[in-house]
Amino acid sequence: MPSVIITGGPGAGKTTLLRELASLGYATVGESARAVISERLAVGLSPRPEPREFAQEILRRDVRKYERSADVAGWVFFDRGVIEALGMVNEVEPMAEAELNAWLRAYAVHPLVFVLPPWPEIYTTDTERDHDFAHSVAVHGSVCKWYVKCGYTLNEVPRLSVAERAQHLLRTLSAA
Repeated sequence: MPSVIITGGPGAGKTTLLRELASLGYATVGESARAVISERLAVGLSPRPEPREFAQEILRRDVRKYERSADVAGWVFFDRGVIEALGMVNEVEPMAEAELNAWLRAYAVHPLVFVLPPWPEIYTTDTERDHDFAHSVAVHGSVCKWYVKCGYTLNEVPRLSVAERAQHLLRTLSAA
């Protein structure tokens, strides 16, 4: 079964949804950006390195996570992932179309990408999420455009309880 992407702006509930899917027995893979930020803060560095270095490190980690999950039976749900990391890299260092297409072939995911829309009622900041809600809205728009550009179909996950969101994903995947 292929990897399934769950995306959206920061604070839209991706991590919480992945925890719910994991509690149902599904394999999940966490976001790399938060880990990079947390590690940097732990050693007294600024939260993020310069954009190129940040994007390259996230891509490196996401490639490794993708490769480690290749032998997992059943759906594997990713909080963001390689395709989104490619978008970050492309923002700071645009790729030729042939190069992008080679990456997309090498790290293919399910053609349906689940997008959690910005949700002000659940948005909070924390040590790793230090941007305001407007940033979340901007990231949401950017990632949606990127996935469409890369040929994926978006499925907006309704603002429901976590359990209902998980059931929405599972029903939609079963019907696909």
